[in-house]
Amino acid sequence: MKLLGRRRVLALGLTLSGCGFQPVYMPTASDKPGVAQRELAAIHVNLIPERPGQELRQALQERLERGASGVKSRYDLSVGFGVAGEGIAVLTDNNATRIRLTGTAVWTLTAQDSAKTRLSTGFAKAVDGMNILDSQYFALDLENEAVQKRVAEALADQIAIQLAAYFRRRDAAAS
Repeated sequence: MKLLGRRRVLALGLTLSGCGFQPVYMPTASDKPGVAQRELAAIHVNLIPERPGQELRQALQERLERGASGVKSRYDLSVGFGVAGEGIAVLTDNNATRIRLTGTAVWTLTAQDSAKTRLSTGFAKAVDGMNILDSQYFALDLENEAVQKRVAEALADQIAIQLAAYFRRRDAAAS
């Protein structure tokens, strides 16, 4: 089943390449990192408070560096991040048995120049959920951490793609 899915993606990629589609992380003709990958590696992610924020920052750093650690930073990424929960499966005694967590992130990319020029801004949203178990508090705490990490990972994916698209657009406009 997985192989069939990969074949479809490959076929779609070949089909789209005929109309000028290029992957965001596409390397140059000399097999060097492409513009998006080079620019993403030059982003410094500012601190994000609290444990879920730390998870988001770490996920962003992993996606932006992509093995290119040690690159001199030229940009700062500031992220406002929050997670809200709401009960979606409520029993007759008003106890929730399932909670939906919604993570939102508003980000700003600035240049590390003297004017701190704002280059781009964006928004990301991710939703996940968890069941509330009556049996163990510790299990619920672990599940909550796991869900918050998944939300942070999904937000980091969205932000990295938005940033890569920004750099590709900027490069295309400059050439």
